[in-house]
Amino acid sequence: MPKLQGFEFWSHTLRGARHVVAPMVDQSELAWRLLSRRHGAQLCYTPMLHAQVFVRDANYRKENLYCEVCPEDRPLIVQFCANDPEVFVQAALLAQDYCDAIDLNLGCPQMIAKRGHYGAFLQDEWDLLQRMILLAHEKLSVPVTCKIRVFPEIDKTVRYAQMLEKAGCQLLTVHGRTKEQKGPLSGAASWEHIKAVRKAVAIPVFANGNIQSLQDVERCIQDTGVQGVMSAEGNLHNPALFEGRSPAVWELAEEYLDIVREHPCPLSYVRAHLFKLWHHTLQVHQQLREELAKVKTLEGIAAVSQELKMRCQEEISRQEGAKPTGDLPFHWICQPYVRPGPREGSKEKAGARSKRALEEEECGTEVLSKNKQKKQLRNPHKTFDPSLKPKYAKCDQCGNPKGNRCVFSLCRGCCKKRASRETADCPGHGLLFKTKLEKSLDWKGTKPELQEPQTATPSTPGGFSEVMSSALA
Repeated sequence: MPKLQGFEFWSHTLRGARHVVAPMVDQSELAWRLLSRRHGAQLCYTPMLHAQVFVRDANYRKENLYCEVCPEDRPLIVQFCANDPEVFVQAALLAQDYCDAIDLNLGCPQMIAKRGHYGAFLQDEWDLLQRMILLAHEKLSVPVTCKIRVFPEIDKTVRYAQMLEKAGCQLLTVHGRTKEQKGPLSGAASWEHIKAVRKAVAIPVFANGNIQSLQDVERCIQDTGVQGVMSAEGNLHNPALFEGRSPAVWELAEEYLDIVREHPCPLSYVRAHLFKLWHHTLQVHQQLREELAKVKTLEGIAAVSQELKMRCQEEISRQEGAKPTGDLPFHWICQPYVRPGPREGSKEKAGARSKRALEEEECGTEVLSKNKQKKQLRNPHKTFDPSLKPKYAKCDQCGNPKGNRCVFSLCRGCCKKRASRETADCPGHGLLFKTKLEKSLDWKGTKPELQEPQTATPSTPGGFSEVMSSALA
């Protein structure tokens, strides 16, 4: 059967999917995909898989794809991150029999993607991307798709999308944020960019960004003309988003836990999902937040969820007939989470600040990040005040802390290189190149000459005749 392309692929293979669950690392696993499909999702992506690891590690393939084969979990698109055409195609060939399309991740903006040189950090390497898409389009039996982020300029974004289409991309998902828009600096996604891309290409386009309700989905389709809408954060906080419902949190939490019992996944995934679902309630019941973070078993997580349910139901019985107060509706209902932006007083400088700068600012105002709070919970005496940190003298060459007893005033790495080059010792770092060389030379100079072994003859005492006679005796 010939490989379907473009709109034919979308309408037949993907069944005209309009409601799409995004690829989410450690979050869009089989159990979550099945839950989302039960509540209106028509197409799901796997979590992003690392192409190079997928090729070389059979266990990685088994754990992340082969063991998650389920007839209910279709249509399904497998997403890879890669920066080498051959490796990308090798991974895709190993996965193509288990999915309906292969997606190349060109949208991840995280630091790990920058270090690994993939995701959104490939968006300026058009020659490489053309070769990757073209080779995959030629070699695979399923279509290749792409998920991208936009450039600040609409015209450059359009040319980028057209280049991918020309190379062989059969469906394009456009996240309407730049790679710099992430974390507290996310801001709103630009539907104008998405609309311009949709008008400029002749393949199906999915929109991603600013989706928190079914009304947002319908408005996005109407405003941009896209074929479908992808949700990530909105889906994590309300898996029934595509049904247009906001059910009680425990309803979906219990259903998800039942699916996990049938289709097991790492406990860390389950815990992360429960933190998202119960996010607003856990702001009220902080003690149970700590309990949820500590439990080590699936049943332990289910017990904490049950306790949250009971507390919410008690609160409901006390508040019957009451109206919601404040900006939030009742906290026990699945509802979107709006990521807080930078502090109001420094908005104009927000774009220039890094994540570390934001953390340091929080530390300075005695508001610690979640990670630092966990560290402080394990060690109550730990402090994050920069002024109280010990000051270290720096290595003369690389700037790392130098050894206090180093004879060269260097860190261990630089000291080892210099001591080796100069055949010198540094007792402070336990490096004894000179001493070992001298001992080696001394040993060679005093080495005794080896004596040749004597061969026994029949005439010598204890020789051949004596041996033979003793053997005969």
